[in-house]
Amino acid sequence: MTTLLALDTATEACSVALLHDGRVTSHYEVIPRLHAQKLLPMIKALLAEQGVALSVLDAIAFGRGPGAFTGVRIAIGVVQGLAFALDRPVLPVSNLAVLAQRAQREHGAGQVAAAIDARMDEVYWGCYRAEAGEMRLVGREAVLAPELAQLPGDAQGPWFGAGTGWGTFAERLRGQVAACDGSMLPHAEDLLSLARFAWARGEAVVADQAQPIYLRDQVATPKMPPPAGF
Repeated sequence: MTTLLALDTATEACSVALLHDGRVTSHYEVIPRLHAQKLLPMIKALLAEQGVALSVLDAIAFGRGPGAFTGVRIAIGVVQGLAFALDRPVLPVSNLAVLAQRAQREHGAGQVAAAIDARMDEVYWGCYRAEAGEMRLVGREAVLAPELAQLPGDAQGPWFGAGTGWGTFAERLRGQVAACDGSMLPHAEDLLSLARFAWARGEAVVADQAQPIYLRDQVATPKMPPPAGF
């Protein structure tokens, strides 16, 4: 059976999830500014609890953004270090898609407008629909002023708003949804769900293709140092 590790540090939440022997386990904490200190110990603890060695991993999935610049860098630095050391492929997953997948899991939402507070009076925005259990992007992801965020042109039926963008800018997002959770953050359990679909489609890439997506063109792609501690 496939064994996948997923990790995410793109927002205030820090989380890891493991698929092994068909079973999913995870650790999740909201710990702003502590991701660098907590991520590797969290990975170690989860693997130890399940009796899984790093060497049995088939691939490593990660939240590739959009999100906090430093948080995305932390995740990618760890992923690249592990993937190079283990000679394993990686599975980049959108953090907006992860929010949509979590909204499906927790609220049964079939159509989700995911919005992350991007600071600078903007939101990271993406719209998703469920297809065979997977939240798939409709249109494109963008960073824009809340007033410019719109549902797809063919939008019908109820939509659910997920993410901190709804918590900060609900009024400016013009009430386009039937309900929303403005405190929702990405969770590695849902990242893992999306990674399983990507793995089944053969979408894994080599370690040096583990790159961030910031959506703001002016943000440079940093070089990632390898992690220590394994």
